[in-house]
Amino acid sequence: MIYVCVPVHNEAKTAGLVLWKVRQVFTAFQREYQLLVCDDGSTDGTGEVLSRYSRVLPLTIIAHRERRGYARSLEELLRLALERSDRPKRDCAITLAADFIYSPEAMDDMVKRIESGSDLVVAEQVAGAGDRPSAHRFVRHWTPRLLRVHGVRDSVSGFLALRLITLRQALRPSAGSLLHTDGWIANAELLARLVPHARRVDTLPVTGRYDMQQRPSRVQPWQTLLAAWRARPAIRAAGATALLLAALLRPLTAQQDTNAHPVTASPPPVAATSTAAVPPTPAPQPVPFPIGERMVYSAKYGPFSVGEATMEVAGTDTIRGEEMVHIRFHIQGGALWYHLDQTLESWVGRKDFRSRRYTTDTEERGKKRHNQFEIFPDSGYYREAGVDSTKPTVAEPLDDAAFLYWVRTVPLELGKRYEYQRYFRPDRNPVIVVVEKREKVGVAGKKFNAIVIRPIIPKGRGIFAEQSEAHIWLSDDPQHLILALQSNFSFGTVTLKLKEFSVPPPEHP
Repeated sequence: MIYVCVPVHNEAKTAGLVLWKVRQVFTAFQREYQLLVCDDGSTDGTGEVLSRYSRVLPLTIIAHRERRGYARSLEELLRLALERSDRPKRDCAITLAADFIYSPEAMDDMVKRIESGSDLVVAEQVAGAGDRPSAHRFVRHWTPRLLRVHGVRDSVSGFLALRLITLRQALRPSAGSLLHTDGWIANAELLARLVPHARRVDTLPVTGRYDMQQRPSRVQPWQTLLAAWRARPAIRAAGATALLLAALLRPLTAQQDTNAHPVTASPPPVAATSTAAVPPTPAPQPVPFPIGERMVYSAKYGPFSVGEATMEVAGTDTIRGEEMVHIRFHIQGGALWYHLDQTLESWVGRKDFRSRRYTTDTEERGKKRHNQFEIFPDSGYYREAGVDSTKPTVAEPLDDAAFLYWVRTVPLELGKRYEYQRYFRPDRNPVIVVVEKREKVGVAGKKFNAIVIRPIIPKGRGIFAEQSEAHIWLSDDPQHLILALQSNFSFGTVTLKLKEFSVPPPEHP
């Protein structure tokens, strides 16, 4: 979850535009987010503007009857984000002003850096567009130099992203206030308290768009410069205190959690049943199947040939900056009054065999259906296209098409029943695999020794639904080719039998 924290005071002209721009960013970037806004005693109609946007955005508004200041508002929002988060090691907060000086478009880069391992990302102003008084430019140039924070050149922008565990560590030593200054100085104080707890700090260049500001600046140049000069000892002390406490707390934290900021949670253990002892789910592994592996099946309904199916490792792709293996399963056919054309497509991480995207396109009896799911294993949720909400997923998610390949990689013993908590919709777990028997089958002009398994997705739909009574014949060799697949459809039982296959040699790095 991403919590966008926006302190607001008399920003009726721009507050709504900023919030809507945030929505556009995360609609395109596809991350789950919440807007947390503090209306700090506004008197210009800002409250009415925010109220209208609360009906259409995931927005929480904190209202102060009287103005308490920027620092109090900012700290209240950050504490609220930390209170709401149940995954502070993954979730992050972004602080953003409501005057449109900094564009929310930079947030996608900030989040990407957090997801790649940063604990703190600071937007640093490297240029300014629009006319400003020379005194303002002078003070904006020199204030960061007076309020120095290690690893950061622009300490007063106030536009930053932080992993919430970093905030929790900064708040841990004391129950009192985090910030004791205000305005630009409070931005520097916040960084001074956060940086010592951040294992990695990144900076991001941005342009200050003063031509977008719809009100006169509230900065009083010479008073701000004088206050910054006087605040230097306090900022240095805040940084030194945080550094000392971080050094004292880090060994304790390391003992409690040897991986302070994991990108991926450990997979849950596989549940053993009363009929079998089940080995644990394998650790994340690369996809072992070579690009270009292709299996073609004839589809039969009783003695009648009713269609054809293809299962293939179609290629590689990139989703959200990660390399994917693209898997496709296509079946088409029919007879008389019935026709089915269905394609299941899956994109799984090449390095970890976890689903990131799953689509189904079905045309059945003249009716068409399309479903698409975006799956975010590192953030712990999935999103269905056309549904304006997110739902939790499991640590090592698989979809229906991915499961057809993953099941070929696990050891299976005759007579045992396995349960895996890996289906990307948690309410349909466990995925059950019953190893029923061994037998010889003749397909693709050859005789194979085969293992017959029955896969079951409780409460699921499609070929592995419980009522489908699906069975899979796997070759009893290291390749574990899918030799045949049988499943019940609404009109009867369809059996897919391998008629030709092509398996390129595995790629070597």
